[in-house]
Amino acid sequence: MVRKTVTFLFCDLKGSTALGERLDAEALHELKERYFDAMSKAITRHGGKIEKYIGDAIMAVFGVPRSREDDALRAVRAALDMQAALGELNRDLQRRYGATLANRTGLNTGEVVANLDPGADQKLATGDAVNTAARLEQAAPENGIYIGESTYRLVRDAVQVEAVEPLELKGKTERVGAWRLLACEGEEGVARRHDRPLVGREAELARIREVFAEVCTQGVARLVTIVGEPGLGKSRLARAVIEDVAAGARVLSGRCLSYGEGITFWPLAMALREACGVAMQAPPGEALARLQESVPDPEVVHRLAAAMGLSETAFPLPEINWAARRYFESLASDGPLLLFVDDIQWAEPALLDLLEYVTRGQAGASILVLCTARLELLERLPEWGTQPGFSRLTLAPLAAEDSARLVEEVLGGAQLPTELLQRIVSAANGNPLYAEQMLLMLIERGVLRREGERWVHEGGADQIDVPPTIQALLEARIDQLRRGERATAEPAAVIGMEFGQQAVGSLTAQDARAQLDQNLDGLVRKQMIWPQASSERETSFKFHHQLVHDTLYQGMTKRSRANLHLAFVQWCDTAQPGREAELDEVLGYHLEQARGYLAELGPLDEAGERVGRDAATRLARAGNRAAERGDAHAGVSLRRRAAALLESDDP
Repeated sequence: MVRKTVTFLFCDLKGSTALGERLDAEALHELKERYFDAMSKAITRHGGKIEKYIGDAIMAVFGVPRSREDDALRAVRAALDMQAALGELNRDLQRRYGATLANRTGLNTGEVVANLDPGADQKLATGDAVNTAARLEQAAPENGIYIGESTYRLVRDAVQVEAVEPLELKGKTERVGAWRLLACEGEEGVARRHDRPLVGREAELARIREVFAEVCTQGVARLVTIVGEPGLGKSRLARAVIEDVAAGARVLSGRCLSYGEGITFWPLAMALREACGVAMQAPPGEALARLQESVPDPEVVHRLAAAMGLSETAFPLPEINWAARRYFESLASDGPLLLFVDDIQWAEPALLDLLEYVTRGQAGASILVLCTARLELLERLPEWGTQPGFSRLTLAPLAAEDSARLVEEVLGGAQLPTELLQRIVSAANGNPLYAEQMLLMLIERGVLRREGERWVHEGGADQIDVPPTIQALLEARIDQLRRGERATAEPAAVIGMEFGQQAVGSLTAQDARAQLDQNLDGLVRKQMIWPQASSERETSFKFHHQLVHDTLYQGMTKRSRANLHLAFVQWCDTAQPGREAELDEVLGYHLEQARGYLAELGPLDEAGERVGRDAATRLARAGNRAAERGDAHAGVSLRRRAAALLESDDP
C-alpha cells in the first residue's frame, strides 16, 4: 500500500426520476444504460478508472493504480467529454421523447492510500479528497462542472474557468475555493516558460550548432536528441536552437502525446499542417486540399493523408516513411529544414522508425531532426542516438551559480534575500523547473512580495514544500519503477538521503533482496540515486535529488515508515555494536519518527511507549554529550526532544 495524490471525478445524473414517469421502465433502463456507457467511455478514454456507481452517480479516479503527471488534466478533459457526450444523447432524447437529462460534476485532487498491484481490487482509503469532490458536484449548477482549488492549481494554464464564490460545503469548517470549468484548450496544465534567457547550456547549444553547420555545408540529414529528466530545460534548449537558426532555415514542429486515439503520427500531422499553413483545428477536407496544393506527387499525398488521418486508405508503414522523407527532402531543396519533435519518450515505435528513416536519406537534402526525450526512452532503447549520423546530448543539473542566475531571471532581475536564494538553489538541486515552481508557490502563498526592485521575504518558508506540479511529476516517475526497484528505494528513503548497500538490503523484503544489485543498478540508470564512495565492505549511495527522496518517503504509508524506522535501528544495534556515542542522535531520530507515526495511527500501546522511551534515552545521551563538548544549543534541542517523548511526570 502507498499514499499518493489522485484526482476524483464525481458525477450525478439528474432528471431520470421525472423522465421515468413518462417512459416505460424497460425504455428508461435502456436509456440509462446508454448514458452510463457514454460517461464511462469518456472517463476510460482519458485514463480514468471507474471506482463505483452509487445510484445515478459515478465516482471515478485518475492516478490509480499508476500516477501520471497530467492526471488532473486528464480528469478535466474527461469531464468536458462527458458533457459533450450528454449533449449528443440529449439531442436524440429530445427528438424521440421530447425530454432531456442533466448532470452535475465535481473534481478534486488529494491524497489517498492505494494498492500498488494493478490487478488488485482497489479499496481506496479516500478521506477528505473524495468527500470534497462529491460536495463540489452537489453545489454545481445543472450541467455544470466545479473544480476544487487543488485541481485548479494543476490545470490553470490549460483551462478556461469562471470564478465562483467560495462555497460553504457540508462537513467543511471553512469555505472552499471553486471554479466553474468552461473549456480546456491547452496542452500543459501549468505552462512552462520558454522566453527566458538560456542559462548554463552554452556547451550543448554550441554542439548542436556544429551539427547544424555540418547539415548545411554537406547537404546531409542528421538527428540530435536532447535527453534529461523532467524540468532540466530540454525544450528550452531546443527553442534556443530554433531561435538561432530561424532566419536561415525552415522550421516545423510536432509533439508526441502521452495518450489518446490516433496518436502514432500526431507529431507528423502537426508538422505537415504547419508546412501547408493549415491549423490543427481545420476540418479534414480543408487540410487535405491544402496538402494536395503543396505536394505535386499524388503518391506522396495519398500516403501522407493516410498518416494524418485525412484518408481511410491504409498503407504499409514503409510506404508512409518513404512519403514523409520525399516530402521533407522537397522542402529542404530550397534551404535547410529543421524538424523539431518534442517528448519522443511517448512516441510509438512506428514514429521513431520514421524519424530514423528520414535522417538516412540520400545526400543533398539538408535536414536536422531535433528531438527531446526523457530518460524513459533510454530504458526502452538504450542505443538510441548513438548510431552513425545520430547525436545524443544528456543534460546534467545546472551548477549552483547557474541556478542562482536562473532564479534572478525568473524574478525579473529583482534581488532575493540571500538566505532564501540559497535555500531555493539547494532544494532545486540544479533543476530549473523545480526552482521556478518553488518561487511561484512562495509568491502565491504571500511568502514573497515584491517592493520596487527587491523581493521581501515575509517568513514561513524555513522548509520549502514540494509544489503540487513537481509532486505530480515525481509521483509519475516513481510509479514507473519496477516493483523490485521501488521495494529497494522505499527503505532507502527511510534511512536517509545517503544509505549503504548492506543497510538497505537488511530492510528490503526477501523477494526484492535477492535482486538487490540489479535493483540498485536500475535506480542508478533512472537517475534516482548515485553511487558514492565505496569501501571494501560495501558501496554507499545518495538520492539524486532531495525532492525524489521526499516524494518516495511521503508516498509510503505511515505504518510502513514506522516499521522501517524501527527495523533500521534494530539492524544498526546488531550490525554496528559499540557505536552508541556516534549513533545515538541518528538512531534516536529514527525511533522518534517511528513513535510519532504510531501515535498518529491510534493510541499508543505499551510497545509504542517503549519505542518513545528508547528514543528519549538515546536523544538525551546525545544531548548530554553535546553539552559536555560545549555545544549548548544542540544539547538543549536534543534534551527537549527527549522530554517531549515522555510523560510529564516521568522522572
